[in-house]
Formats: sequence, structure tokens, C-alpha cells
Amino acid sequence: MRRALALALLVVLGTSRAQAQSSRLDSVFWLVGCWELLSPDKNQIVQESWGAPLGGSMLGMSRTVRDGKLIEFESIILRVEKGKLVYEAHPSGQPTATFLSTSISDKSVIFENPKHDFPQKIGYQRDGDSALLAWIEGPVDGKPRRTEFPYHRVVCSER
Repeated sequence: MRRALALALLVVLGTSRAQAQSSRLDSVFWLVGCWELLSPDKNQIVQESWGAPLGGSMLGMSRTVRDGKLIEFESIILRVEKGKLVYEAHPSGQPTATFLSTSISDKSVIFENPKHDFPQKIGYQRDGDSALLAWIEGPVDGKPRRTEFPYHRVVCSER
């Protein structure tokens, strides 16, 4: 009887933890899909895509192509740890960097890592269903710097 009760308690706690992680990821479900930024001269394109929450995580990918050549790429794992969203970035040619959520709403999310060189802050803010402003910011040579990525939603396809 005690064993059955202990097992039931573990199942309930495990389910509650999974539901808490899922609901935390669900709060940024609006990121899911494909986003694109085309430079005014059309020689550079930045794409970012996010998969739906699954297995306590969301996977993201971004790439920058200039004059038809890949110049940067990054894979991202978004997961829940100790009640916070964790943004784990794996950028091309650089070590992995981890940022913790400091603000989450139904329209925006901000991640920070004050010990990272640049960026120290990563943010996303949706504008309706078809626009997304992403940004990175932090000091560079002692001066504040912010780079914005005003994306628009695109159909996920093979290019």
C-alpha cells in the first residue's frame, strides 16, 4: 500500500513538473514558426525558426546569408530549469552561452546573462501574428550596443 501511494505521488509530482515546464514553454508559443528579415538592398537575409514545445524544450535555428553565402548560423535550445526559461545558444564559431529569462509576457520575453561578453541580453517581442522584433544588446568596448532584427512571419519551406 505504501509503495503504491509513493508511486502515485511520484507520478503526480512528475506530471505536475512536466505540466509546469510545458506551461512555461507554452507562454512563448508565439515564437513557433518561421521568421525572416530581408535587407533593403536584398543582398542579406536572416531567417529564424522555432519548433513547437516537445519533450520539455523548444528548438530554434537561425542563419544569415549574404550574397548567397552562409555567414552565420546558430542553434538554440529553449528549456525550463528551476522555474525559469533557459535560452541555450550554440552560435557558429563561438562557445555555447546560456541566458535566463528575466521577463515573460504574452507578447515578449527577455533573457539575460550579465557575465557574457556580448550580447548580455536577448529579447523577443511579437507584434500581432505576423511581426516579431528580436534584439541583442550589451556593452561593446564600454559602449552600449543594440542590434535589432525586425522579422516578419513567412511560410516554413525548403529554400
